[in-house]
Amino acid sequence: MKNLRAVAASIAVIVLLAAVLAACNSNKGNSESSPSASSAPSASTESSPSASAPAEAIDPLGKYDPPIEVTVIRPYDENVKFAEGESANDNLWTRRYEEKLGIKIKYNWTLQGPIDQYYQKLNVAIASNDLADIMTVNSSQLKQLVEAGQLADLTETYDKYASDFMKKVFADDGGTAISSATFGDKLLALPRIGSDIDEVPLLWVRTDWLKKLNLPEPKTMADVLAISEAFTTKDPDGNNKADTFGLGLTKDLNGGFAGFEGFLNGYHAYYNTWLKDASGQLVNSNIQPEMKAALADLQKIYSGKQIDKEFGTKDGGKVAEAVTSGKLGMYYGAMWTPVWPIQDGRNLDPNMEWKPFALPSIDGQPAKGQVPFTVSQYYVVKKDAKNPEAAIKLLNYWFDHNYVQPYQTPESKYDGIETFKYLILSGSPITENLDVYRKAKPLIEANDIEGMKTAREGQIKEIAKYLEGDQKSWGYYKILGPDGSYTVIEQLMQENRIQRSEFFGAPTPTMGEKGSTLDTLLKETFTKIIMGAAPIDEFDKFVENWKKLGGDQITKEVNDWAASRK
Repeated sequence: MKNLRAVAASIAVIVLLAAVLAACNSNKGNSESSPSASSAPSASTESSPSASAPAEAIDPLGKYDPPIEVTVIRPYDENVKFAEGESANDNLWTRRYEEKLGIKIKYNWTLQGPIDQYYQKLNVAIASNDLADIMTVNSSQLKQLVEAGQLADLTETYDKYASDFMKKVFADDGGTAISSATFGDKLLALPRIGSDIDEVPLLWVRTDWLKKLNLPEPKTMADVLAISEAFTTKDPDGNNKADTFGLGLTKDLNGGFAGFEGFLNGYHAYYNTWLKDASGQLVNSNIQPEMKAALADLQKIYSGKQIDKEFGTKDGGKVAEAVTSGKLGMYYGAMWTPVWPIQDGRNLDPNMEWKPFALPSIDGQPAKGQVPFTVSQYYVVKKDAKNPEAAIKLLNYWFDHNYVQPYQTPESKYDGIETFKYLILSGSPITENLDVYRKAKPLIEANDIEGMKTAREGQIKEIAKYLEGDQKSWGYYKILGPDGSYTVIEQLMQENRIQRSEFFGAPTPTMGEKGSTLDTLLKETFTKIIMGAAPIDEFDKFVENWKKLGGDQITKEVNDWAASRK
């Protein structure tokens, strides 16, 4: 029962974090906006400029007059709840679309349930060409629709109708997301973009242990290795027992808490991504020589009892218990880990202090933190849609309503309801949480508690609680405050130390067929190497097997994809 309660508590905290960091601004979508649309040009004015007159400026939020009808196919989250008297067809957002944009939403169909069920049903609709004007698809379905010539070319439409803010959002990741929706110089979809920088691994260290052992803060991988050894052998918790670990690692190897990505990145090695080699060809990061060097040092750390000898059977929840019980001094993890699991540890021991660091490097070259490609869904418009620009206007409206000029009149009817899940098109800037940090920073520096309490962002309100003495809000302070997560993430961005994959297309045929086999091979081999059950030279055999079992074919397909985009 105790373990079940611990797991349940961990899940609850993660859900809270997701709600606050990624969607705490759901109340942003709970207020009616009232910008004047009386001066907005009509759709006919926008689409039919006089051949002899200068082209009239297009309003990205211009209202259709008379209104238009747009058909939609979309999934609904299993946990979506509607306010009393509302439904998918009639809710806060469908009314806003009609009132503010003159767009009436008509659903061909929706599906509320597991996303795989939605995709299966959509596959049937695609095969029978039973399409709606706007649809939510995955990357494989996007590729299928593109190859079948079933999608509208949005290139010129995007240039004309996308707001400046939308264009900035899609430029901030270096254009990767929008490029993933571009085929042969044609923009054929709008990516559902999110914040990939939130997933960059940081090095988290117990700084109270550093002070106790008189150790410097880590600047190089040599420092990391020395700290790991000291945290294991020099009794940092002062109980005269050899019961502490220098580095945390989960059985899954990768992940936002106690994954090995950040450690690998310190050796310029990367997990499960695609890089350009010196000739410009794309190569898989898992089989590069830098990976072998990183694994060799992980093996040494494990042999020195600095990693829990049973890590191969422990998931993130189990490793988190070492944090909360004060037995772990260092791990690599995402920005949100102060909320879970560190907060649980500080609730038990208020003297526990943790701090994030930019990734130390094995040599003089700065280490880059890898981030995943976060786009898993796309919004597409069928080829014969009468108003393809309507999709762009719908997304413009979300960005404007939620980020550009957010409206703050509350509606109690929607308290506690995640109305942002009603949206037809949505997304968030990659800097969404970084922007909250930038807003919080001057308030913290000025000790403006009242300014924090009245801030629109729930995270900033949590910081006010901490500064007034609520230690249970420390986690949010450690994310957004001085020496917190976003202080480091901003540094990584300024120094161009974010590593994105060079491949961001739909899974290739061999990826679909052999991907799980290769992933299992990797994790089994790497775990054996780390635990000393296999020599480090086993990595060379892994590379040979990876290539034979489909890796070479996948590499060819990835490079064919890259060549097709030139």
